[in-house]
Amino acid sequence: MRYADSAQLGRYTQQILKNTRYELSDPSIIAPTWLTEWMEVHKITLWGAADLRDFSTPQDETRQRFPFALSWAIPMNPQIMVSIQSGPNQAYADEYARVNNHINELSVALAAEIKVRGFRPKPLAASDRTDRVNIKGDFPHKTAATRAGLGWVGRHCQLITRQFGSWIRLGTVFTDIELPCGPPIERNFCGRCTRCVEACPAKALKGSAWYPRLPREEILDVWACDRWKKEHYFQYHKGHICGICSAVCPHGLKLLKKKSDKT
Repeated sequence: MRYADSAQLGRYTQQILKNTRYELSDPSIIAPTWLTEWMEVHKITLWGAADLRDFSTPQDETRQRFPFALSWAIPMNPQIMVSIQSGPNQAYADEYARVNNHINELSVALAAEIKVRGFRPKPLAASDRTDRVNIKGDFPHKTAATRAGLGWVGRHCQLITRQFGSWIRLGTVFTDIELPCGPPIERNFCGRCTRCVEACPAKALKGSAWYPRLPREEILDVWACDRWKKEHYFQYHKGHICGICSAVCPHGLKLLKKKSDKT
């Protein structure tokens, strides 16, 4: 189940329900009160649980995998995000590090809470390349997020949410707590938009529309992306960041319009 500021389903969620194939969780299973309170205390407004029983998750110390995961999104500063449409800057590098560090702290704290209650947890580090040859981590945060119903993957290979666009970083903690999960999002809502593809200076985006289990390579030439970042933006986290494709995404730019409409 996807949790947000309101417990009521909005028009976006209703649209997803009409256009997504899913299996409902056991209606007798509800999110524990301590978990919803924990999220509120830590000001996490967009989170959910993902059913990962059909996926190969990381293992715990006893070599057991995890059936579920908790996924959440932490928004980036919109003013900083809009400032990198032509390339990253120091403010973005600092914000990227700050949010990732915050996510890692939250993940460790949530894992500790889960363990105290007698369940198995395993936090997934933010932006940690454990496979440097294939340029990937232990498990895609985006997979947990789409299965939890937080958003979909755009043509820029980033998660897009209605609340924050793709101007977010993701956190994931695997667990064996049985939770109300999903419904997973199984289609994209980018329409015909290709702004990210056109803006990519590395020409690494292929323009493919995402659907579940579509190989990353069908969306992104990760080696072209990585090479461009190292050649042009090495001063920022040794070429680990860019952000142009996300900065031009209309779903993020809507945030600034909403803010200006309120002022």
